[in-house]
Amino acid sequence: MAIGFRIVARERCVDASTVARFKDIPVANISDCMSRMSAGGPRLRPMHAGDKLTGAALTVKTRPGDNLLVHKALSMAAPGDVIVVDAGGDLTNAIIGELMAAMAIKRQIAGFVINGAIRDAGAIQLGHLPVYAAGVTHRGPYKDGPGEINVPISLDGMIVHPGDLICGDEDGVVCVPVDQAQILYQLAKAKHDAEQGMMTAIAQGRDDRSWVDAALVRLGCEIRS
Repeated sequence: MAIGFRIVARERCVDASTVARFKDIPVANISDCMSRMSAGGPRLRPMHAGDKLTGAALTVKTRPGDNLLVHKALSMAAPGDVIVVDAGGDLTNAIIGELMAAMAIKRQIAGFVINGAIRDAGAIQLGHLPVYAAGVTHRGPYKDGPGEINVPISLDGMIVHPGDLICGDEDGVVCVPVDQAQILYQLAKAKHDAEQGMMTAIAQGRDDRSWVDAALVRLGCEIRS
């Protein structure tokens, strides 16, 4: 076995119907239903025009500044996949740019999540291919490896396994484990519906704020009038 330099098969994958159901659920609602314990980190920002990202993770772990294994992942990815890259968070060299984004669009890939840098930011910003990254640099990548494809990776503490569900919007990126996707959809959908009801109540001037004073009393806050 070539430790740190290998490509393995993805053994399981979130199904297309589940991916489709999550498209209308905000990342914040998903995060709340995961006890606010899972996140790709505040540095992973949308670099594109704003379209939401949902899809199955094809994971890549690469040496910082090197994209040889990302190119291989681009060839392997199925339509609807999200290429999720742990490049160590290093911003010295870009991992993808306009050319690779164009290849991804042609192959109907759902998007990229790069714990590292991109370049050609202007072109990517004008496009609708979802691209999340930690930063931007004009310096291009090396293509020497090593790296791994379809292994568990970590993005700022968020573990991503191959085939997990990746969701992203303006607030950032969250990973939903395959075996938790069904229950998390139900919980996040219920929370989203409840918040929509709260928005209606706010607009109609009938939102209930009594919980604030109740919480202060419960927590022992001193209130002087």
